Amino acid sequence: MHETIMVVDDEERMRNLIKIYLKKEGFNIIEADNGKTALELIKKNSIHLLILDVMMPIMDGWDSCKEIRKFSNVPIIMLTAKAEDEDQLLGFELGIDDYITKPFSPKILVAKVNALIRRIYSDKSNDDYTNNSYDGLYINEEYHEVKINGEDIYLSPKEFELLSYFIKNKDIVLSREKILNTIWGIDYEGDSRTVDTHIKRLREKLSEKAYLITTVRGAGYKFTLKGLD
Repeated sequence: MHETIMVVDDEERMRNLIKIYLKKEGFNIIEADNGKTALELIKKNSIHLLILDVMMPIMDGWDSCKEIRKFSNVPIIMLTAKAEDEDQLLGFELGIDDYITKPFSPKILVAKVNALIRRIYSDKSNDDYTNNSYDGLYINEEYHEVKINGEDIYLSPKEFELLSYFIKNKDIVLSREKILNTIWGIDYEGDSRTVDTHIKRLREKLSEKAYLITTVRGAGYKFTLKGLD
């Protein structure tokens, strides 16, 4: 496996330096020069690790991290010119996995990248994929991953939550009201059309596996494999 790493820094020289060292390690590299572009690329690509600079135009590292954590648990190494404890604490509160201060040794950065990749991805055994696989649809809640026949697909947080809820209640008919109360909360002021809309979008993203979520006329929806028999 050749993991893909995204390097987000507004300095082209810095991106090139990091890219040279990481390519020597066999990683694939995707680049972005600001947080907004990075967000768009993360949603369209399978990224295994993110190296994110703090000081950038358009959208800085802090805001980028906040937005990324709304839909992805991708590992993040934050680059910063500051070494204050407050900045590091803020980073960890936002969900970063490691921290490195500029100027830094490229070898140290590579070591941190390799350590994170090993820690997070090497424990994903084939059994893990098998035990969480439903006719080619794989879901991993810990890493917020969904794959269809081995290919990553992107789900919004609500879509992921819906799919996870269906799978946990496999073969059980779930009413629209129950889904609405569980996923959106009993205080949500919307109606059952919200459920229908999100399930429609979820099915579209599941594509060839959309049949796993069936409509039970007059009752609601259920996730089932029985139709495959």
